[in-house]
Amino acid sequence: MLQCVLLAAGYATRLHPLTDDRPKALLPVGGRPILEHVLEKLVPLGLERIILVTNHRFADQFASWVDASGWVDMVTIADDGTQTNAERLGAIGDLAWAIEEFSLDDDTLVMAADNLFEFSLVDFVQFAQVRKTDCITVYRLDDVERLQRTGNAVLTADGRLTAFAEKPAQPISHWAVPPFYIYRRETLPLVRKYLAEGGNPDAPGHFLPWLLVQRPVYALVVKGNIYDVGTVESYREVQTIYGKQR
Repeated sequence: MLQCVLLAAGYATRLHPLTDDRPKALLPVGGRPILEHVLEKLVPLGLERIILVTNHRFADQFASWVDASGWVDMVTIADDGTQTNAERLGAIGDLAWAIEEFSLDDDTLVMAADNLFEFSLVDFVQFAQVRKTDCITVYRLDDVERLQRTGNAVLTADGRLTAFAEKPAQPISHWAVPPFYIYRRETLPLVRKYLAEGGNPDAPGHFLPWLLVQRPVYALVVKGNIYDVGTVESYREVQTIYGKQR
């Protein structure tokens, strides 16, 4: 049965001072924390469990919010033990830690806890079930500057990933890759193998170029807006957008 790991252990330094004393995923957008928007997208999946990986500095804040907001039965808060940005494990490091800490041994949806998006996760899960392999999402993006700030993929005509670059100075295609991944149970041990071989533990996309050599990876083309809340400016933008939707 599918489970989910939400990655929320970063320190969001580009959003200071907004995130000096509060995690990015709990910043309000449209009158509710970003995390609540994300969790509502997960409800239709009927997940076995949702593990939210955070750092020690913000673990209590997440636990208090989850308890007070009624998500306590769905979400497990996992404290990776780090307390500063210099100590961070990185997104892939946190995923490897969660796999071992919770003995994860089933297909796993891995997501950032701070992206707002409009596409259906149900469609993504069904796509992965049909493909029976590791899967990502992509969307068409023709803005070169934005492509330079995100993952970037090359695909075959039937959607198989053949190349990937994380925030490339020269984009390799018009396919942008947001942080949504479904990994098969047999792929999970490979995360630790990747790190043991010296793989970059930071952004989750760094795992993909290594993985596509080991196993086939397919991409679902999604439509609808996807917002990466990474800077004060992008946060103000989504506040305006979601404020108008209320």
